[in-house]
Amino acid sequence: MKNKVICYKIFKFILSPIYKFWYNPKIEGKENIPKDGRFIIVGNHIHIMDQCNVVISTKRILFYMAKKEYFDNKKVAWFFKSAGCIPVDRSKKDESATSAALDILNNDGAIGLFPEGTRNGVKEERAKELFDEYIESEISFDEFYKKIKKSKTSQVNFLEELMKLGAISKDEFIDNICNADEFLNLLIHEKRLTRTEYFDHILLPLKFGAVSMAKKTSSPIVPFVITGDYKFRSKNLRIKIGKPIEPINDLEKANKHLDETMKKMIQENYENIEK
Repeated sequence: MKNKVICYKIFKFILSPIYKFWYNPKIEGKENIPKDGRFIIVGNHIHIMDQCNVVISTKRILFYMAKKEYFDNKKVAWFFKSAGCIPVDRSKKDESATSAALDILNNDGAIGLFPEGTRNGVKEERAKELFDEYIESEISFDEFYKKIKKSKTSQVNFLEELMKLGAISKDEFIDNICNADEFLNLLIHEKRLTRTEYFDHILLPLKFGAVSMAKKTSSPIVPFVITGDYKFRSKNLRIKIGKPIEPINDLEKANKHLDETMKKMIQENYENIEK
């Protein structure tokens, strides 16, 4: 563990200035990250670099839970291992990963994770389902996947739900499946959709890992949200870190509160950009 802490600090010292310069993130609420004691920091997941935004926001060492595929990849495994990340097998209930995280929390450490469970971008398997069911044009699957993979899975699923409810036509769904966010905002402009409905579908369903660990270790949860684009010298990459949420015994209630808190923070980020 000591060697991992040293590597973590070295990587952070070298890479933080590069990251800040390249992506130009605007971070609000750094003071909400506890300076001592155990806590779990959780955020929405839109990009592989998401955790970097909170890592550069605190002097605390954050042990992030990451999918084991990163550790199976020889090109990047050394980095994730050296940075103290905890490998998680998402194909099952990974007790060893949970145990490692609980040990860190019980020793007043800090754990980072993404309660959506995966990046909120359309994966190849989901894209293939949509392609086979709805796409009848001469476009190839590779072309279709290249277009749709940048969309949020939650928003594509919402569009499909709206189509099945009759709120939009099948043609509208097919024509806009690859630009779901833009079309949803158009529906708001046309008053066919409310902003509340839009933000209610901005996240994937949250898994219970964070609130469960919080309950078991009496750890507060620090929520953060990310909006905008990861581009060179980004103009709109905004990170909002919220106040710690104390754990409660009712996991359903705790998870719902976390979900509502994050959605509200995302909405506030969007509204700040619009001002």
